[in-house]
Amino acid sequence: MTAFLILPVAGALSGPGAMAQARWLGEGLNTVTGPVDPMAAPGTPEAAPTIFRYPGRPSLNFYGAPGLMDMPSGEAQPDGQIDVGVSWFGGVGRYTLSFQALPWIAASFRYNSLANANFAGFETYYDRGFDLRFRLLKETDRLPAVTLGLQDFIGTGISSGEYIAATKTFALPPSRFGNTGSLKVTGGLGWGVLGSFGSIASTGTRPAYNPNSTGGQADYDSWFRGPFAPFGGIEWRPTEKLGIKVEYSSDDYVLATQDTNVFERKSPINFGVEYQINDAIRLGGYYMYGSEFGFNIQIQANPRVPATPLAIPAPQPVLVRQDPRTDPEAWSTAWAGSREVPPALRDNLIEVLDPQGITVEALTISAHVAEVRYSNRRYWPQMGAVGRVARAMAQVLPPSVETFHIVPQSGGMALNRITIRRSDLEVLEYEPDATAATDALLGYSAPPQLSPDAALNTGLYPRFTYALQPYFEPSYFDPDKPIRLDVGIELNGAYRPAPGWIVGGALRYKLFGDLDGGRPSNSVLPHVRSDWAEYAKYDFTMRNLYAARQWRPGRDLYARATVGYLEQMFGGVSTELLWKPVNSPLGLGIEANYVAQRDQDQLFGFGQYDYEVATGHATAYYEFGPGLLAQFSAGRYLAGDWGGTFSLDRTFDNGWSIGAFFTITNVSAEEFGEGSFDKGIRFSMPVNWILGQPSRQTVGTTITPITRDGGQRLNVPGRLYPQVRAAHRKALDDQSVRFWQ
Repeated sequence: MTAFLILPVAGALSGPGAMAQARWLGEGLNTVTGPVDPMAAPGTPEAAPTIFRYPGRPSLNFYGAPGLMDMPSGEAQPDGQIDVGVSWFGGVGRYTLSFQALPWIAASFRYNSLANANFAGFETYYDRGFDLRFRLLKETDRLPAVTLGLQDFIGTGISSGEYIAATKTFALPPSRFGNTGSLKVTGGLGWGVLGSFGSIASTGTRPAYNPNSTGGQADYDSWFRGPFAPFGGIEWRPTEKLGIKVEYSSDDYVLATQDTNVFERKSPINFGVEYQINDAIRLGGYYMYGSEFGFNIQIQANPRVPATPLAIPAPQPVLVRQDPRTDPEAWSTAWAGSREVPPALRDNLIEVLDPQGITVEALTISAHVAEVRYSNRRYWPQMGAVGRVARAMAQVLPPSVETFHIVPQSGGMALNRITIRRSDLEVLEYEPDATAATDALLGYSAPPQLSPDAALNTGLYPRFTYALQPYFEPSYFDPDKPIRLDVGIELNGAYRPAPGWIVGGALRYKLFGDLDGGRPSNSVLPHVRSDWAEYAKYDFTMRNLYAARQWRPGRDLYARATVGYLEQMFGGVSTELLWKPVNSPLGLGIEANYVAQRDQDQLFGFGQYDYEVATGHATAYYEFGPGLLAQFSAGRYLAGDWGGTFSLDRTFDNGWSIGAFFTITNVSAEEFGEGSFDKGIRFSMPVNWILGQPSRQTVGTTITPITRDGGQRLNVPGRLYPQVRAAHRKALDDQSVRFWQ
């Protein structure tokens, strides 16, 4: 490595400072590798913590929320916590995904099963529900934690209820046998199903449950209405891992006991014992309502804390320049007029950065200023790549170059121009407050057009890449079979003839699965999505095949044009224009598409449906809070309906993203069918969170209660906003600690 860095540059330089410059370029290039805590401050490497850093985090009830067994508590999970709960007793099953979206708000999506549900005409009745919890008070030495909750507030309402609960934790005095642990005491008031037993008063008339409801609408007129009843309980934790619970339940289980005889409710008192098996799994066994035994499995994770500590090779240290008074020849600018020097320096940068997963695309350099344009292949936080590029520039570029411009790119588009003075970089690396100081010293601006004098990486284009990988395509909530899955192999290919251009496609071969067994569509709208089971009947398919170009038509503008077989069900033309200033949290975009519906065999034909539609949306994006991204789109959807979609996503600087959305259009609830309107939750997880190796690959899915035809958008590869946002100021500010990792 050292010899390579010296020889090309030495051969290109001229003047008395040539060999001094060559010696300087060869110093300090040994790579140090080792595990690094992604949350640690610079200079303080330590083992990555596990989720057990939250030893006092609450256990979950059968609804997947902090609580006892059936009753909720006033506690909240740690910020960002994700929990999956599976519980069962007496023919009642619940499967819940919960997310602590902010320190004071949590949301849950749940799938319920009720055996022998004769009231609804099913052998087993399946039902979907959403919950929201709002922490009103955080527990202190004197005050309890207090939470207000809406349970099953969007669904059929079979388990709907509202509550306010308070929980106080007491440290128990030690006994002669040692530490006796802690005691959590919970009390609250519940409405709906949580006020159906032992009610003490009423706040008005509550509409009765309708078993024929299609669900999906918030019944505002029911909230905190009707009889309300007290509930409560205690949880004793003699050790950090063991928990013993007793609760008084205010749920009478009218549907499960009186209407269907699923189980017999003999007592309002429930008992449980739980044990934390490891950092991620908690198990519980229970005796419920004086007649039934049950169990609960709680799977716990937090995006902030990787399942496997992330092992990132340590970056090269910043090479501090010698004082020009001691070695004036090294600071000579005689090289600046040479045509051979920029390509040689570019090659040296490539040699340093390419093994780190960073592709140098161009170098523009003068005596005192240098600009590097690069694409990040490996690191989820763009700021991590920015820091590594800055270090490489400090190692490779001549000492006279003081100003560094670092320009991240995506698909040939320059996204940002990050500026830092080299002297600041040299001073800050080992400062204890380096992160805060770096925030103040980095400058952000719109990148200019590429200089005609830039030394391009001519080996990048044209190029062809491909990948052969497995695929898993799930479907959820079919009443006949709640989970369906297709498994197969997928071949992806991409040809990039020039910056900004791509020809891409994907072929799939299904090995096995049962998506084709889904229910036939009964939609009264054009079947733009609801025929998904028909599309799943074919083993060999062409997922997409398209050509696209993306470019920057103006200072704060980004554009895309895509043509071909765009997705599984539609092909045609898609265009997009995005306005997004580097330093603004606001972005505005417009998309216009004209597409035709593909044949079910997903090869080259369009004649089976004979359906064409013009569709498009105007979209506003706004970033605020701790990694929160709001998006509102208005326009025309694939079925020809008009309306709007609102989404809110929580993003983390390590690549995690979790969010929810809903769409309201001019399609009525009756026309839409079951679910009333389109809605769902989505998540994306970086594979490095599990594997512990740096990578930009992700896995994720979108979960919708039911797939209908109203409010459906086109799935286009390469939409602009996710590419652009990742390298703009707000996202980089959220990742500032990563600059030094």
